[in-house]
Amino acid sequence: MEPRVMIKLDIMSDPICPWCYIGKTQLDRALAANPDHPFTIEWHPFQLNPSMPAEGMDRRAYLEGKFGSKAAAVEVYSNIERQAQALGLPINFAAIKRTPNTINAHRLIHWAGLEQKQQLLIDALFDAYFCNGIDIGDLGALCDIAIKAGLQRDVTTQLLNSDSDISMIKERDSHSRKMGVNAVPTFIVANQHAVPGSQTPEVWASIIAELQTQLAD
Repeated sequence: MEPRVMIKLDIMSDPICPWCYIGKTQLDRALAANPDHPFTIEWHPFQLNPSMPAEGMDRRAYLEGKFGSKAAAVEVYSNIERQAQALGLPINFAAIKRTPNTINAHRLIHWAGLEQKQQLLIDALFDAYFCNGIDIGDLGALCDIAIKAGLQRDVTTQLLNSDSDISMIKERDSHSRKMGVNAVPTFIVANQHAVPGSQTPEVWASIIAELQTQLAD
């Protein structure tokens, strides 16, 4: 039997982006419904707020500054909450008190990828932040999350308390922006085709079917 031909699916994301959480959930459901999909997946850093102070910001102040007013922020996030509820996601925005700088979370995602544990870590980060209001800019919290994904606490603690890979993460983020990525999630299929934004399982099923047809030709 010939080995399966796999197709790279690169995902630009930020773990504090609610549309990234929603987008991953919808992609996961499509993959579960199509277990013979051809994708091999890698997550890449894209900071929504690269100039965020290292200690993060009060979430309410941040959102009101970003959207111009409390009313505007409430309107935007009410729409997101409706979308999340429709998918059965237990997002709890009221529990989130701070908007963190995500550079360290992105370092952790990178290291998890080296151990083939990116998917587990991404899930753990989304659950911690969106469902439990955990500050994923806090190094102790990140270590706890890393353990849930199967990473070693001692090694993770040592790495997070160093400058390891900070420059590399920033360079990868910058590279994505230079390539035209200006919002997340952004999915890149086979290093060629960009699929911007959160897509339904039906859209992903259609993409998978088209790719399988191409591979069969």
